[in-house]
Amino acid sequence: MRSALGGPRVLLRRLREVMAERVSAQERLDKIVVLIAANMVAEVCSTYVLRVDNTLELYATEGLNPDAVHQTVLNAHEGLVGLVASEATPLNLSNAQSHPAYSYRPETGEEIYHSFLGVPILRAGNTLGVLVVQNRAHRTYVEEEVEALQTTAMVLAEMIASGELSALAKPGAEPAARHSLHKTGAILSDGIAMGHVVLHEPRVVITNYIAEDVPKEVKRLDSAITKLRADLDRMLERGDVADGGDHRDILEAYRMFANDQGWKHKLQEAVATGLTAEAAVERVQSDTRARMLRSTDPYLRDRLHDLEDLGHRLMRQLVGRDHAPSRELLPDNAILVARSMGPAALLDYDRNKLRGLVLEEGTANSHVSIVARALGIPAVGEVQNAAGIADTDDAIIVDGTSGSIYVRPSQEIQSAYAERVRFRARRQEQYRELRDKPCQTRDGQHVDLMLNAGLVIDLPHIEDTGSAGIGLFRTELQFMVSPSLPRTSEQLALYRAVLDAAGSKPVTFRTLDIGGDKALPYMDTIVEENPALGWRAIRLGLDRPGLLRGQIRALLRAASGRSLRIMFPMISEVGEFDQAKLMIERELTYLRQHGHTLPERVDVGTMIEVPALLYQMDELLERVDFVSVGSNDLFQFLFAVDRGNARVTDRFDTLSAPILRALRDIARKASAAGRTASLCGEMASQPIGALALIALGYRSLSLSATSHGPVKAMILDLDAKKAGTMMTQWLDAPVGSVSIRKKLMEFAEAEGLSL
Repeated sequence: MRSALGGPRVLLRRLREVMAERVSAQERLDKIVVLIAANMVAEVCSTYVLRVDNTLELYATEGLNPDAVHQTVLNAHEGLVGLVASEATPLNLSNAQSHPAYSYRPETGEEIYHSFLGVPILRAGNTLGVLVVQNRAHRTYVEEEVEALQTTAMVLAEMIASGELSALAKPGAEPAARHSLHKTGAILSDGIAMGHVVLHEPRVVITNYIAEDVPKEVKRLDSAITKLRADLDRMLERGDVADGGDHRDILEAYRMFANDQGWKHKLQEAVATGLTAEAAVERVQSDTRARMLRSTDPYLRDRLHDLEDLGHRLMRQLVGRDHAPSRELLPDNAILVARSMGPAALLDYDRNKLRGLVLEEGTANSHVSIVARALGIPAVGEVQNAAGIADTDDAIIVDGTSGSIYVRPSQEIQSAYAERVRFRARRQEQYRELRDKPCQTRDGQHVDLMLNAGLVIDLPHIEDTGSAGIGLFRTELQFMVSPSLPRTSEQLALYRAVLDAAGSKPVTFRTLDIGGDKALPYMDTIVEENPALGWRAIRLGLDRPGLLRGQIRALLRAASGRSLRIMFPMISEVGEFDQAKLMIERELTYLRQHGHTLPERVDVGTMIEVPALLYQMDELLERVDFVSVGSNDLFQFLFAVDRGNARVTDRFDTLSAPILRALRDIARKASAAGRTASLCGEMASQPIGALALIALGYRSLSLSATSHGPVKAMILDLDAKKAGTMMTQWLDAPVGSVSIRKKLMEFAEAEGLSL
């Protein structure tokens, strides 16, 4: 390439010197464009910065009219500069004026320049501005010059992202890099949280962008890539990775990318321009992310995640950091931001400091969302580029009531939400005043509001909410937060603590519901094409009887002299229930023979979440003491909709006639058989869902602690008989276009019910 000052490495060293000088931001920018122009033998070098109003402002120039600085402003898609910004790709032209996007600005004096090279200033895939060089002569810039300008743009990106340029901006025209950002996603868990960002997969902070010894950096890069490839090979060859399935497909994709010579060549080229190995990975990742985020092809968007994960692995190889980020040093009021995560990963964090959750993926019915609700953590999902728009320690607000998040919110937004938090606190105080009131409808129908729980930290909620007991204790959570398989003695201690906390109130323990996305870190992962329909819950327990029998024994011993309720999940046919109940009988015999005090009473029930059970209700109700509807799984199976797939979860309504008719059949048959039917899915945690269930005849609901107040307030004002009459009319009529949700909303409004 042409060079007056020795090439890109010399330029980067001089830029580093300029960045270290104690000068104003404007002086620093002015020096930078002079350096770039001289190094590239360009007659013009200009820096445009993207503003909060989605315009591009000329911040510095060498060669154009200096009076145009801070005066020339382009729309984000205007001209060649706008094209570079919107496409996030370099634009290299020998005759700029002939391009259809060319926009002439007379105040700049650029009409005498013909050749044009513009590159986006990128950080984490986000466009922060545009860097341009121009010459009078008609020439096409060579590849090395494009690389050099892209490398230089990285240095500018860090300067812009630091907020240093904000002092140069007029109010309302600040650089977009650090501006207040509002995004809308899907509501995963209700509530409002204000705090600071913690990235689940934190970006490696690069402290040195400029290489002192390029051959050494090339060697470091090659060594890290070789190590990365070897690690992936070992992961694929390990016996615990199945021959097929999504997990192996992902690893195969990683290995394919890691062995791609084009990817390696791009990284090596970036190092050759004078970057450190880490900075080279960052630049290639950012360029790739910027391009692929603008793609509408879902396949390419999925491949972006693969490439990003691979880049993170390579970066950690370079800095010698373990792949798993630290969970220990959380700040107070931490808001976790991640692309995606499972429930076990969420439970790894200190729940005393975790205040909220933001995900790029995730749906309201996914298990991580259920755990977030169980922990009382507001959560929002389906936030595009969530992990790329926020930096660690950024202020953030998560509004789980509307699905909004605010990154780096303005003082006005913070004040408004602080008032909302105070209002919600006052409302919670009003709900607490209802705690000791009998939970019965206006026409005298008693409703048991039970608690969904799973950890020791949930136990105080029994007293706080005034609940009638624990309708669902998720025993698998103890297994998910433990670094190793909990011993029988540890299980026994937890179950005793739960029964002690409940006192005379009933507790329903659900046996282990693991498998699918609820994998245990210390057990071999079984990769399946359809994990929700696979080897999980009671199926795993019956096939691994030692695991289930150990848990049953711990439950029976914990309930010594007290009443015990055990519930089996994912029962598909009555024969499975018979097998599982036989295990209880055998463990009772064992304890009796060894002189242990038995429970005073053992009630055994099952979850109804597999549609096949709807056609075995008569036989099932002859065998069980109670049933509890697992609405989350039942609904996804009824509609053949993966509750973790954001593309299809909104294709059906949980208050549609088919679902409500199925729930009505369960309630009616259980009542006729003299058995209790409750519901412990997320449907019961919404006032409108609870209204529908009471109208269907349910008098026992199990819900999250945070939902008790709103649901109980609705129940106290409800005429259950009137609601039941209306529901019967709606369900007995032919299914029409008007949803039952809308009818329920109209009924609630007419009755003055708060939903």
